[in-house]
Amino acid sequence: MGGLPAFDRYIGIDYSGAETPISSLKGLRVYMSDRNRPPTEAPPPPSPRKYWTRREIAEWLVQRLSEEQATLVGIDHGFSFPLRYFDKYHLPHDWPAFLDDFQRHWPTDDPHLYVDFIRDGHFGNGAARCGNTRWRRVTEVRAGAKSVFHFDVPGSVAKSTHAGLPWRGYIRLHVPSAHFWPFDGWDVPAGRSVVAEVYPSLWSRSFARENRNEHQHDAFSVAEWMRRSDLDGTLADLLAPALAPTEREAAHIEGWILGIR
Repeated sequence: MGGLPAFDRYIGIDYSGAETPISSLKGLRVYMSDRNRPPTEAPPPPSPRKYWTRREIAEWLVQRLSEEQATLVGIDHGFSFPLRYFDKYHLPHDWPAFLDDFQRHWPTDDPHLYVDFIRDGHFGNGAARCGNTRWRRVTEVRAGAKSVFHFDVPGSVAKSTHAGLPWRGYIRLHVPSAHFWPFDGWDVPAGRSVVAEVYPSLWSRSFARENRNEHQHDAFSVAEWMRRSDLDGTLADLLAPALAPTEREAAHIEGWILGIR
């Protein structure tokens, strides 16, 4: 990527898997910045609702990623599952096919469904595509993060992951030019916008909290860390982590958390 910044704009998103895709959620926060100034909070589209919905975030990202500015988006949930899941269900090691298969069993993008409705067996077919809390992706082990199947515990991203995955497929469908890292390759073509998985706990303590609540601060921290890393030249190395061949092969299917070496 060279020594110059690769991106013009940075978007950090603190995600939430609560309620439905059209519920206004206090835990959904979006911060955005360019190269020259720190992130500020991006408000949801004008409506009677006070906060973002998951559907609104997906539609808004389609608009941003369709613009000319090379944009780096960091979203706080898992983008894929451990290889053990793929092998248990005899799924091809193919991320787009995984997204389609997951959405058929976990239609969490349905306007009226809670993740728990599918977990409890009332809708979808989650029982045919469930995982084990002991299964973790290579990047989760490296980061000390919980499994994407570990529901109902503090610090869990299981619900937000299960709620967010269909929207990754939605964005991919509507913005074919967006580069989902590392599934579309570790090397990002110049000028392309990138969508990556992030883990705000890696960076949130590095920035003063000021008057932001926890969700606001996580989204701010993601956007500001990405901005500073791009400007100081460290981001390029983090987009190409030094992994063993087996780790790299697994991560191409399981995904990788940006910032984990």
